[in-house]
Amino acid sequence: MDKNILVDFGKRLKALREEKGLKQREMAEIMGITDRQYQRYEYGMINVPATTLNFFADFFGVTTDYLLGRGE
Repeated sequence: MDKNILVDFGKRLKALREEKGLKQREMAEIMGITDRQYQRYEYGMINVPATTLNFFADFFGVTTDYLLGRGE
């Protein structure tokens, strides 16, 4: 994934998490991953596997296109 897409994805992910009133640690627990790994998604540091992208879309009630910046 392009670095700009990853950074924009992370910003959207953070905004959605904050709308739900969740901390990064809580999201990591829900997903069964480490805090640091979750942080890497929000900071746009790592590629997002398709299964994880689908999880985020379902969890937050948005489309994968929205998360990737393809549909505002």
